[in-house]
Amino acid sequence: MRQMYEHRFPIVLGKDFAGTVTEIGSDVTDFAVGDKVFGMVAKQRLTDGGGFGEYLTTAAGAGVAHVPAGLDLAVAGSLGLAGAVAIAVIDALGPLSGKAILVSGATGGVGAHVVQLAKARGAHVIATAASGRATEHVLGLGADQAVDYRNDLATQVKQVDSVVHLAGDGASLASVLVDGGRIVSAAHLQLEGHEVTPVMANPDPAKLSRLAADVAAGRVRVPIARTYPLDQLATAVSDFAARGVLGKLAIAVA
Repeated sequence: MRQMYEHRFPIVLGKDFAGTVTEIGSDVTDFAVGDKVFGMVAKQRLTDGGGFGEYLTTAAGAGVAHVPAGLDLAVAGSLGLAGAVAIAVIDALGPLSGKAILVSGATGGVGAHVVQLAKARGAHVIATAASGRATEHVLGLGADQAVDYRNDLATQVKQVDSVVHLAGDGASLASVLVDGGRIVSAAHLQLEGHEVTPVMANPDPAKLSRLAADVAAGRVRVPIARTYPLDQLATAVSDFAARGVLGKLAIAVA
C-alpha cells in the first residue's frame, strides 16, 4: 500500500471507530462535545491517522453519525466499514421480498450484515459456509440455508435471483443464477457474460444512522467474537489474519 498512499511512519491504522466527541471545528453544527459518535474514518492519506488510537480526527460531514440510545459503543465501533458496504449491497439488489439470494462470503463482517438485512427485507437467504461452526454461525444470523462453498454449488443450490459476491469463484456463483439474475460484488469481480454491479463503502451519515437504528432495534445483530485492549492490537490483527474467528474483533482503547 505504500505505493498507493502518501504516508509517513509511524502510521495509525484502522477505519472503524466509536467514542465521545472531545473537540469540534468552528463550523461544525451537527455534533457537540460529549456526543457519542461512530463511523468510518474519512481520510484519503495514511498520514492523517486512523481509528486504532485513543484520539482521532475525522471530517464531520462524512463517515460519522450519532450513536443511538441503547447501542453499545463496542458494537457501534464495529459497524462503520462493513455496515456501509452491506447497505450498499442491499441497495444495489433492489426489492428482495420473495426473492432467493446467495451470499458468498457470509461468515465475514460484511456478509453477516447482508444476511440479516436481506432476511429482514423478505428474501430467502442462502449463505456459503464451511460445515460445522461456520454453518451454525450463518444460520444463527438468520440464513434460511447454508451451503458448503468447498463443494459444487450447482448440486446444492437451486437457481437464485441474485448473488452477493464477497468471496469465492465468480463463475461457480454465476452458474446458479436465473436468466437475467443479478450479481452484486464488493470484491472487484469481473465475469464474462454477466453484468456485475460493483459496490463499495459509502458511509454517509444517513446510511450509518439507518444501520445503527436497525441494530439498536434488534433487527440486526453484530456478533463480536472477542474484545482486545489497545496494547494487544498486534495480537488482534494476527488473529484476524488467521481467519479462524467467526464474528467481529473489537479494540477497546480505554
